[in-house]
Amino acid sequence: MKRLDRFFSLFFIALFLLAPQHAYGREATPLVRASKVGVATGADSTAAGVSGSQRRRPQKSRVLGELTRWDRQARNVTIIRDDWGIPHIHGRTDADAVFGLLYAQAEDDFNRVEMNYLNALGRVAEAEGERAVYQDLRMRLFTDEESLRAQYAASPQWLKALMNAMADGLNYYLHKHPKVKPKVITHFEPWMELSFTEGSIGWDLETIDLKQLEAFYGSDRRWQVSAVDAGTAGAHELAGEPGGSNGFAIAPSNTAGRRALLLINPHTSFFFRAEVQAASDEGLNVYGAVTWGQFFVYQGFNERAGWMHTSSTADAMDEYLETINRKGARLYYRYGAGERPVTVSHVNVAYRTERGTANKEFTIYRTHHGPVVREAGGKWVSVRLMHDPVKALMQSYLRTKARNYKAFRQVMELHTNSSNNTIYADADGQIAYLHANFIPRRDPRFDWTKPVDGSDPATEWRGLLSVEESPHLLNPQSGWLYNSNDSPWEAAGPSSPRREDYPRYVDNGSPSPRGRHAVRVLKDKKDFTIESLRDAAYDSYLTAFDELLPPLFKAYAEASATHPLKVRLAEQIELLRGWDRRWSTTSVPTALAIFWGTELGRRSANPTAENRLQALAAASDRLARDFGSWRTPWGEINRFQRFTGDIAHPFNDAAPSIPVGFTAGRWGSLASFSTPLFPGAKRWYGTSGNSFVAVVEFGDRVRASAVTAGGESGHPASPHFNDQAERYATGNLREVYFYPEQLKGHTERTYHPGQ
Repeated sequence: MKRLDRFFSLFFIALFLLAPQHAYGREATPLVRASKVGVATGADSTAAGVSGSQRRRPQKSRVLGELTRWDRQARNVTIIRDDWGIPHIHGRTDADAVFGLLYAQAEDDFNRVEMNYLNALGRVAEAEGERAVYQDLRMRLFTDEESLRAQYAASPQWLKALMNAMADGLNYYLHKHPKVKPKVITHFEPWMELSFTEGSIGWDLETIDLKQLEAFYGSDRRWQVSAVDAGTAGAHELAGEPGGSNGFAIAPSNTAGRRALLLINPHTSFFFRAEVQAASDEGLNVYGAVTWGQFFVYQGFNERAGWMHTSSTADAMDEYLETINRKGARLYYRYGAGERPVTVSHVNVAYRTERGTANKEFTIYRTHHGPVVREAGGKWVSVRLMHDPVKALMQSYLRTKARNYKAFRQVMELHTNSSNNTIYADADGQIAYLHANFIPRRDPRFDWTKPVDGSDPATEWRGLLSVEESPHLLNPQSGWLYNSNDSPWEAAGPSSPRREDYPRYVDNGSPSPRGRHAVRVLKDKKDFTIESLRDAAYDSYLTAFDELLPPLFKAYAEASATHPLKVRLAEQIELLRGWDRRWSTTSVPTALAIFWGTELGRRSANPTAENRLQALAAASDRLARDFGSWRTPWGEINRFQRFTGDIAHPFNDAAPSIPVGFTAGRWGSLASFSTPLFPGAKRWYGTSGNSFVAVVEFGDRVRASAVTAGGESGHPASPHFNDQAERYATGNLREVYFYPEQLKGHTERTYHPGQ
């Protein structure tokens, strides 16, 4: 593996223009400090004077040097804003394009750019206060500023150039917009990008339970090893994109134009990514969704190939039960026939208060498996996961320049895309499914869904599964493939990988209503077009009710004539029996079924016949109470609303909103719209689900249509704050302007950064 890593590192360096390295001063307080082994943890200390979290102003001579460099680089960049406000950035070099890309992102929503970096760096509490301390601590278990600085210094020169351009683009924006007041970060540094190398909404470590982390580190431990309820030792639920995502690829044999098609449909929290195009004279030309603050398109396409990531249910991280012994002032953990010393370090987490900045200092414990995150049954639990920032950043960027399947597969050999499956299509007519790109090789005797014995050397990882050893498909005979965050065993109908050919730990998923829906719209169709693929992505059938409704009808039919709900529910049952199980904004049975299904799930995991009837009565009552009648159309309830740029959007029934027909993915809707309830609001407002949708056709030229939730800009005063809302709510995708000639007549502004 080391030999392979060295080969690819040299190979990729040779591909890219060597760029000059810029000098960046050490302006940040280290996130993790080496310190003497101590006993106090979780203690508060109010900072005196200037907080260590605040940035020192660069020296005047350095500022002048930066300005000269920024102005020079800005002249190498052109930004074209189309009539939807989407930036099309062109630079002389890839680094110039990155400079312009980050500048444009900051123009559109600096707030989200900064907050993403605060989250990645474990510094959210400096903006939001003490409530975010343990969220920051969780990130600091893996994010070590000194280590990231060293890894930046050792990075390939071409990658350094891109990281430098990222920081320069954001700093140039702040220089040109002095009225913009960052919450915390007043000067960005290139090493910061290494804290934020994977574009998914939830990094693997976010599966670590914050309450259990606080229970372990939130008090003065005094070297004590105490037991907690052994019932907490179960595996954590997989985190990731809320409600999941959809990726479809259609082979030329199943399309009317004999060209490969790709559906890109990430389900994230709304406004989590921007829609962009970035191009350079060095061969970069990529379009798609970029996570705020990153310099690579995470889900998108170039002129020859496209890719869609879906959150995977593969097991990419493990928990180890560590047996701890104390000997004097030192802690040891059992391993094999002996013991090893526990590694101890100190982490200082700053947080905002009304009086200024305060700090909590934590003593962190680690074994060779990873940091300790909780206790279970008298043992400490450590976590091991993928953490290789430089290779992860290389993979995230290099795949945007891959123009065929062979090149894309070469990039996959970096094995750092840990939390996602990949759907791929290209202009050569190739389509592919690639399972999670980081799967440790393990002893199959163990149940890896639960913490394993850390003292047993047999539980060590034994390298990684290769792409060939992981579930994958290339040009399946079915002519189509998909993933909707379920297992790969149904990915291409009868052409799917076989479960029995792989270790159990390669996937923990199961069939889902969305997955069944995907198969329903993809199988047996041979004449897909870019338009009909869009229609498939918005197909309105709700597959979950194929299983949910028959038991309800049976319960009603078998209820006695004297049952108190027999007469009361007669109209509801008749309406649901006649329902075609398709959503629409005018559909009354859609609203009734979803309210009933929600109530049923709240009442019981294994409902009885009586539970089903009682839930329907309660759903009817709630509809009548909140909306005046149980006969309320779905569109009166299910709404899209955006009137502020706040990351945590407030919702208000009195403010304008738009009806949305599609539903949460749990009901089988491929187009997803997740609607948690909010205090003071009776309507259901979407916060996650469909965020960016694109359908792409590959051939001699690429053709695409897309829509972004709300709009490109995060500023309510911008005409592009909510100009795509109606299109979003109805699935009315707009043309993507990929080629310069397509921008003619659709250009709002052309400028250099800083103008």
